[in-house]
Amino acid sequence: MESAIRGRFALSPSAISNLKPGDRYSLCRGPCSNLCIPTAAITTRPGKGAGLLEKPVIEKVTPGRESEFDLRKSRKSVPPYRVILHNDNFNKREYVVQVLMKVIPGMTIDNAVNIMQEAHYNGLSVVIICSQADAEVYCMQLRGNGLLSSIEPAGGGC
Repeated sequence: MESAIRGRFALSPSAISNLKPGDRYSLCRGPCSNLCIPTAAITTRPGKGAGLLEKPVIEKVTPGRESEFDLRKSRKSVPPYRVILHNDNFNKREYVVQVLMKVIPGMTIDNAVNIMQEAHYNGLSVVIICSQADAEVYCMQLRGNGLLSSIEPAGGGC
């Protein structure tokens, strides 16, 4: 039988096998055993649990089964979408900046001001490029706050 490691101490089956069920086996030995960090092993009877851990099973990726790497790769291949803010003559500039900072995560005041200015002078501005699901959510939140917005695929075009 192999020995199990508990903390930094090796527990051999022979050291634990002499204990009665429910006994605690102190791993602190020697003249300074009272200074040791207490670590204990609880023994049980065979069939009711074991004091030794079994080797962990390492899962192998079989052909045809996607690994975590493959899942990340497929997520990245989702086509990106642009959330576009359109200029309107109804909302004040300060309000547009506040809404952008509230709706878009990580939006700084400087970026929000630049996006607002671009939409004001050019008629529209790209707010963020993200997945289609996120773009739809952001667009609806911007609209819910009274701003004119739309989404379009980010691939191709200017």
